[in-house]
Amino acid sequence: MIVIGLVLLLLGLLFKVSILWTLGLIVLVVGLVLLLAGSMGRKVGGRSHYW
Repeated sequence: MIVIGLVLLLLGLLFKVSILWTLGLIVLVVGLVLLLAGSMGRKVGGRSHYW
């Protein structure tokens, strides 16, 4: 999710499409939150770790 968020951010900046930039930011933040939750030992989506 983090990589997809970065790709959407870059595409939004290159093509000047604000919706891509906004979606990229949201996906990036969600990916970082899941990464943080998984690294703290919490189960994310039924898994004991999140990549």
